[in-house]
Amino acid sequence: MTDRSEEDSLAGRQIALIDLLDRLLNGGAVLTGDVVLSIADVDLVHINLRAVIRSITPDSPAPW
Repeated sequence: MTDRSEEDSLAGRQIALIDLLDRLLNGGAVLTGDVVLSIADVDLVHINLRAVIRSITPDSPAPW
């Protein structure tokens, strides 16, 4: 079974949260977001948020 046919077979199927989390940690993910605090259309604080989510195993240890 190829990766593409596997993705197609999962498209209409319900997936448990733990399975989704397992897939996410196996492949990794990058989450990004922006927060802007403003008063009267004057930007006071602008925060860029970025997080990398990845599992760490003995085969691929942490970079630090």
